Amino acid sequence: MNHKFFNQKRRNEMNGPSAAVIRYDAATDRAPTVVAQGRGAIADRIVAMAKQHDIPLQQDSSLLGTLIDMDLGDNVPPQLYSVIAEILLMLEEMENHRY
Repeated sequence: MNHKFFNQKRRNEMNGPSAAVIRYDAATDRAPTVVAQGRGAIADRIVAMAKQHDIPLQQDSSLLGTLIDMDLGDNVPPQLYSVIAEILLMLEEMENHRY
């Protein structure tokens, strides 16, 4: 049996980049939801669209690994709420300093 172990950098070299998009609106959503995801050219397109629309990006390979394996429309599991909360706080601070 041949086992291969990959680090994230090696995985990206083999599969291309990955991207996932979550949506969360405290007024209407009970939990953050996965609304887009992809690898390779699709991930490149997601990143390009985010940049085009001035949507902040966050790189977190462990979070991405979980989000990319979820189905579209799935709520982010409670175990990831603290990580998501940190990212949302960081984005809010960026928004406040932008204007």
